[in-house]
Amino acid sequence: MDTAEEDICRVCRSEGTPEKPLYHPCVCTGSIKFIHQECLVQWLKHSRKEYCELCKHRFAFTPIYSPDMPSRLPIQDIFAGLVTSIGTAIRYWFHYTLVAFAWLGVVPLTACRIYKCLFTGSVSSLLTLPLDMLSTENLLADCLQGCFVVTCTLCAFISLVWLREQIVHGGAPIWLEHAAPPFNAAGHHQNEAPVGGNGAENAAADQPAHPAGENAVLGENPDAQDGQAEEEEEDNEEEDDAGVEDAADANNGAQDDMNWNALEWDRAAEELTWERMLGLDGSLVFLEHVFWVVSLNTLFILVFAFCPYHIGHFSLVGLGFEEHVQASHFEGLITTIVGYILLAITLIICHALATLVKFHRSRRLLGVCYIVVKVSLLVVVEIGVFPLICGWWLDICSLEMFDATLKDRELSFQSAPGTTMFLHWLVGMVYVFYFASFILLLREVLRPGVLWFLRNLNDPDFNPVQEMIHLPIYRHLRRFILSVIVFGSIVLLMLWLPIRIIKSLLPNFLPYNVMLYSDAPVSELSLELLLLQVVLPALLEQGHTRQWLKGLVRAWTVTAGYLLDLHSYLLGDQEENENSANQQANNNQPARNNNAVPAGEGLHAAHQAILQQGGPVGFQPYRRPFNFPLRIFLLIVFMCITLLIASLICLTLPAFLFSVFAGRWLMSFWTGTAKIHELYTAACGLYVCWLTIRAVTVLVAWMPQGRRVIFQKVKEWSLMIMKTLIVAVLLAGVVPLLLGLLFELVIVAPLRVPLDQTPLFYPWQDWALGVLHAKIIAAITLMGPQWWLKTVIEQVYANGIRNIDLHYIIRKLAAPVISVLLLSLCVPYVIASGVVPLLGVTAEMQNLVHRRIYPFLLMVVVLMGILSFQVRQFKRLYEHIKNDKYLVGQRLVNYERKSGKQGPSTPPPQSSQE
Repeated sequence: MDTAEEDICRVCRSEGTPEKPLYHPCVCTGSIKFIHQECLVQWLKHSRKEYCELCKHRFAFTPIYSPDMPSRLPIQDIFAGLVTSIGTAIRYWFHYTLVAFAWLGVVPLTACRIYKCLFTGSVSSLLTLPLDMLSTENLLADCLQGCFVVTCTLCAFISLVWLREQIVHGGAPIWLEHAAPPFNAAGHHQNEAPVGGNGAENAAADQPAHPAGENAVLGENPDAQDGQAEEEEEDNEEEDDAGVEDAADANNGAQDDMNWNALEWDRAAEELTWERMLGLDGSLVFLEHVFWVVSLNTLFILVFAFCPYHIGHFSLVGLGFEEHVQASHFEGLITTIVGYILLAITLIICHALATLVKFHRSRRLLGVCYIVVKVSLLVVVEIGVFPLICGWWLDICSLEMFDATLKDRELSFQSAPGTTMFLHWLVGMVYVFYFASFILLLREVLRPGVLWFLRNLNDPDFNPVQEMIHLPIYRHLRRFILSVIVFGSIVLLMLWLPIRIIKSLLPNFLPYNVMLYSDAPVSELSLELLLLQVVLPALLEQGHTRQWLKGLVRAWTVTAGYLLDLHSYLLGDQEENENSANQQANNNQPARNNNAVPAGEGLHAAHQAILQQGGPVGFQPYRRPFNFPLRIFLLIVFMCITLLIASLICLTLPAFLFSVFAGRWLMSFWTGTAKIHELYTAACGLYVCWLTIRAVTVLVAWMPQGRRVIFQKVKEWSLMIMKTLIVAVLLAGVVPLLLGLLFELVIVAPLRVPLDQTPLFYPWQDWALGVLHAKIIAAITLMGPQWWLKTVIEQVYANGIRNIDLHYIIRKLAAPVISVLLLSLCVPYVIASGVVPLLGVTAEMQNLVHRRIYPFLLMVVVLMGILSFQVRQFKRLYEHIKNDKYLVGQRLVNYERKSGKQGPSTPPPQSSQE
């Protein structure tokens, strides 16, 4: 058979014809070598790619122009195309300006002005509102404040929609829909099953399986089962008090919620895109959306801010607490929260009255409103109040450690109340988060069922919002009080009591120097940079620290288990764990993602679940020793003593004492005898301690392999460390220093230092700013298009430290970057100091040139870049005009293997439209 007859298209599997010849446009061979141009163009439109998916070769087309095309375009064609492009650009500029003015000007400005008008509290402000909208006073400040108001209203709207979805899919509380029809009862039961699993009282009742496990739980803690039974009885009484009503009338609200056409909503969601909603598609439909956003802002400000605030304000004035609230510096927030509390109480009373008179629709509406207010208040308490209490309690218990008093904290609060409250809230948030992370680590070590009183955050059925919806308010208050007691007791045990012991035993060790000012000659900016860029990543991003902590917890558990004969209770029976793979799987299952709190649950899930009663997941039976309650009490005492000793060790003896002393000794080489913030000394000492411990553990792990292997590995690691130090000196030392000096000469010195004064340069500050600028440039480079610097940086990241290529880094990265920076620093200096004096200019002119040559050359480089960009744009415009007027088609280009170049195909040229 002839070779030409065997060549077929890879897409349509047809042979080539004079009208439709075959091409081989890529590296692929065999049966997929040839393809028709029409088939390829159709496939490229379908796949939206410009290269072969197999060999990754980019397809090339050569344009086919009309025979009457001149060699150069006429001036009138270029001018007409230029005018058309300018007109299109002006039209888009006007449209996008209108979009920016509407979303960044009209929407926030109207929100701010309406907010101020409503909270002014005068009739004249309402009458002058149209004129205030057009006022030009404080435009920027009002726009920024309006952006915050718009963000709050949009978040409130999204939260309401999401809460509605939680109620629809998770089921409403039983007291709200207690008379559902029989055909819907099963569906509601299925929807509420996970919620019941979350509740403390339903954990054992909803899961009757595993009878042996349930019996073990009864033996483990009978008081917990009695408490669960009492809670179930209380909830049943709450359901009975709601009464029984007509099923059809009671379910009208639920049917109304479900009477919507899902197809219509899906079609609307498909048509409405972000570009169309914001007006970025070129249409004016966004003006309607602007009107609706302004209306939504006004409605939410009126309903969720104006009404609760004035309800709380009138109540506080009537009760005589107005002066106390004003003295708190947070009058608006406290008044609004009080208004919400009173509104919730009012909704409860109205719901009870509507239930008595059997106003079913009103009863359901009032119940839903109460759920919204209840969930909002609980979120504020859990996310705002609880971390704030923990932060203040931590500060109060650690006053002696920093030689501070309550009077100092009161003065700082009076001077900056907002900043003080935010810092304490942030400290409390971090404390709660790490406490929850430690609980997750305990679950990896202990037997499933030991921490039965703590909710498992990795439980897929755990949903804190559903618990807020379904559980009564007294349950949340009781849990909040217990959480405060537990967290506060741990702070007392691990912070206040160790500080008192240290003050008694080591009176000269405390306090730590944490003054906000420093008399050191070195700026603390470089120290902060060292802390943020070197110390913290090394300490926090290492998995070894967590493994060491886990090993310590396991060793303590084993020791306590054997001392108190609670090994079976704490860790389970070793024989059963070795022989039963199923129990081992159950023990490892909750610890799959225990490195951090799941992102979707947030910090609320971290401490909302604390002290929530529920049946253990993956329960393992254990052996009850004699005097079991006494042994549990001794275990708690032993745990408290261990936490106290661990806190003393972390604060004083080998760890923190050595780290502080070592840090102070190391910082003395840098700053001399000046006092430095103990945060820097402790961080530097901890980093050195961590490096030492890490080196010792690596050497201990190498010991069983023999002396020769140890020497070989020490040689390899020493070589790698030497290469890393050289790269660090070049990339983290020389490059940031040169970059910081260039920034100082180009930007800082011309703006800050007058011509008649001499600028002073501080190498440490320039290096610190250079490190920051280098990181920003590296991040922008990695996010930008592909070019040589991005390729080199990606290759260096891919190799890592263990496979570091010193020659490649110096030749491809360090040498070019340092050369460019040195040229940028030296060439202007040579011109100003060597060339300009030869021209015979005055001393003042020499000084002016010397001081302004760096920003002048920067402007020249920027102008050259703009000119080159405009030239490229004009060339693209020229090609666009030529293609629009004279292009008749395109021809696919074959791939030539021998020459490595692409040339036209051997078949006779055929014009084809793309």
